[in-house]
Amino acid sequence: MDIVDLSEFYASRLGIVTRRALSARLKPMLTGLGGAKVAGLGYAVPFLADCVTDAEAEFAFMLARQGVFGWPDGAAVRSALVDECELPLLESAIDVALIVHGLEFSDAPAEMLKEIWRVLAPQGRLILVVPNRRGVWARFDSSPFGHGQPFSRPQIASLLRESRFSITSWSHALYFPPSRRTAVLSAARFLETSGATLMPAVSGVLIVEAVKQVYATTSGKRVRRNVLRGRPALLPLPSRFDGPSDP
Repeated sequence: MDIVDLSEFYASRLGIVTRRALSARLKPMLTGLGGAKVAGLGYAVPFLADCVTDAEAEFAFMLARQGVFGWPDGAAVRSALVDECELPLLESAIDVALIVHGLEFSDAPAEMLKEIWRVLAPQGRLILVVPNRRGVWARFDSSPFGHGQPFSRPQIASLLRESRFSITSWSHALYFPPSRRTAVLSAARFLETSGATLMPAVSGVLIVEAVKQVYATTSGKRVRRNVLRGRPALLPLPSRFDGPSDP
C-alpha cells in the first residue's frame, strides 16, 4: 500500500474507528516522555499526533516504497522518505521509535530492526505494531493490516531477540472485524473491551514494547596484553664459564 492508500484508509469511517482503538493502547506508552526524541517509521503520523506528549522532537520517516507527504501541516517539515535499512540518523540519536505499517512491508525485517537498534539511545524504547497472524484482520484486505506479512508472537519475539532487544510488554488491539458496516463500527468499543477479556490471542494486531540492550564486553584480555607489553624484556644471559671444575 502506498501513502495515498494509507491516508485514505484513516480518513474513512473504518479508519477513524481503527485509529481510535489503536491510540487508546498506544497513548499510555507515549505520554510524559520528558523531552525525549521520538521517531515514527512507516505510517505512524496519526499516532504521533494522538499519543505523543512532552517530546523534545518528533520525526516521521516513511518507507521509500510507500511515498511521503509533508508533515506536520503549517509548520517546519519533520517527515522524510527513507530506506528502512539506512536511516538518515547518527547512532543513538533517538529515544523512542514507533513503527506502524512498517515492519510487515519490509523485505528485510531483521535488517530493519537492527537499523532501529543502531539509531536508538542505550535503553531506548521500541514500540512495534504489526498484524497478528492469528487474527481476522490479516485475512481481509479491507485495511492496511491485511497487506504485507503478518507475524505471530513467537516470530516477533525471535526477531527482536536476534536484533538485541529485550521485550518489556505485550499488548493487543482490534478485536472487532474489519467491516465497514455501521452496526459493527458502532459496537467496536464494546468488542474491544470484551475481546481483550475473552479472546486476547486473536486480536487484529500485536503491540510489543522492547528496550535496546547494550551488553558490555570484557576487557580482561586486552588489559593483560597491555600489561605484558609494558614489562621490560627479560633476555637470557650467558652463564659464566670458568673451566672444568675439580672432581
